[in-house]
Amino acid sequence: MDIAKLGEFGLIHELTKDIKLKNASSRYGVGDDCAVMHYPDSEVLVTSDMLMEGVHFDLTYIDMEHLGYKAAMVNLSDIFAMNGTPRQLIVSIAVDKRFEVEDLQAFYRGLRMACDKWGVDIVGGDTTTSRTGLTVSVTCVGEAQSGEIVYRNGASETDLICVSGDLGAAYMGLQLLEREKGVYYGQVDDLQRKLKEAKAAGDNALVLKLTHDLNGMSDFQPDFSGKEYLLQRQLQPEARGDIIVKLREAGVRPTAMMDISDGLSSELMHICKQSHCGCRIYEKNIPIDYQTAVMAEELNMNVTTCALNGGEDYELLFTVPIGDHEKVDAMEDVRQIGYITKENLGAMLVTRDGNEFELKAQGWNPL
Repeated sequence: MDIAKLGEFGLIHELTKDIKLKNASSRYGVGDDCAVMHYPDSEVLVTSDMLMEGVHFDLTYIDMEHLGYKAAMVNLSDIFAMNGTPRQLIVSIAVDKRFEVEDLQAFYRGLRMACDKWGVDIVGGDTTTSRTGLTVSVTCVGEAQSGEIVYRNGASETDLICVSGDLGAAYMGLQLLEREKGVYYGQVDDLQRKLKEAKAAGDNALVLKLTHDLNGMSDFQPDFSGKEYLLQRQLQPEARGDIIVKLREAGVRPTAMMDISDGLSSELMHICKQSHCGCRIYEKNIPIDYQTAVMAEELNMNVTTCALNGGEDYELLFTVPIGDHEKVDAMEDVRQIGYITKENLGAMLVTRDGNEFELKAQGWNPL
């Protein structure tokens, strides 16, 4: 269905007609000039992310449903990284003439899957026309008790440095997708070159064959066998609210925390700078999935470098008092990778062979 046939308000109704509010703090959602939210006894957390086609995502290999899911999850992750609970989501999207109503319905299916997973309400947003590709802007509102909010500036000497999950898989997933995209366009370019030559030579039989082969490229099958986990990590990341629940149940309050969106090295540098401290992490303790290691070897890349700098893992990086060592050690899917030191000792990586190197913030830079 052509978006223009519905118009802006018709489109908004079509995308949001089945949304039902789940949170008591959501007084009024989509349908008026503003959403209404009420937080009488807690602090309000607000975060926002903008995703630009060609910069943050490529529609060659991510569909609209996965894009909606990812756009929601990266914002929920920011709220969890403050030790908060996400409650509402506001979504704005700018589309060009390529898109139809069904594309935006798929996008909203992904959004709603992510929001339903964590009980978050979609309460508003905006839609408009774009002349420069697809743009998505998501704002997430959450809450936390003032004494429970965890900032980046609370790490202290001897605190343990911990991460959830494993690192580098999302980056390897991106490399895999880019490789297969290159294979596809390489084959298309080769066929187009040969077709041009055949036309110039007047070889009609070869022209017919090459035209058939070129049309058949729509059935191109990329080689993703044995790499499904890497694709999932890139296309369908998960905000680690489950780790926040585990920490609360164990009675552990992190001293500093953030999510790993730009890469472990960059995020560690943020914590060290804002907490006025140094750190020492151990290469052998960095959690890396088997598929990540295999893919790095295939591409002749250093897997530790990928884990340190890849980004888009959306795992949690946090510090805890050394007295909580046993509690954290008992948690499933949490790994202690090092400890906080004095600021003048710098941020250091201890390699497997015992050498020390200064950490550099080499993760994603959006500017």
